[in-house]
Amino acid sequence: MYNKVGFFILTLLFFSTPAYSQLELGVSYELREEEPKSGFGVRLEKGFLNQIPIINLGMRAHFSFFNENNSVSENGVSYSERLTNYDFGAGIIAGISVGLIEPYIGLGLGSTTLDIERNEFVNVPQGFEDESNANESNIYFNGFIGSKVSIIPILKPFVEYRYSNSSLSEPEVAELTSGRIIFGVSLSF
Repeated sequence: MYNKVGFFILTLLFFSTPAYSQLELGVSYELREEEPKSGFGVRLEKGFLNQIPIINLGMRAHFSFFNENNSVSENGVSYSERLTNYDFGAGIIAGISVGLIEPYIGLGLGSTTLDIERNEFVNVPQGFEDESNANESNIYFNGFIGSKVSIIPILKPFVEYRYSNSSLSEPEVAELTSGRIIFGVSLSF
């Protein structure tokens, strides 16, 4: 009985420990509640302490870009606004390999910038013409949780939820907290 359990555990360890890559490059599509609602991201991960079976530790750098143009024209009054939001950060990531699935969690710090460009004011009523552009950068901390699937060892689709909080900077224009769902794929080298 103990031989079968031991064999099962050794087999599970052998097949659940993939050849952990030295480097992963990923691209993603990201959705969130605040405006702009959708964007794209890039991330780079580097594993370390690869000799520990089942457990994967690493560092990550990420960049996200969101952009949206809004225009309103009614009764001869025109208004347009362009929202651009980008953020970048770094974090520590820890995961476990369970067969083809690798759930992970992580913590990190970063910076986010929100640019609001208002232009093309035509026939704007009194009191509204002083709307100006806004630009704000904030430092944030974030936590993330996700999972990768290793069907093909070099290509790993993933899904992740990332929560960010910029209360460190006390933002005036941007949202204080933000959550986003991320869908993407990573290429392992």
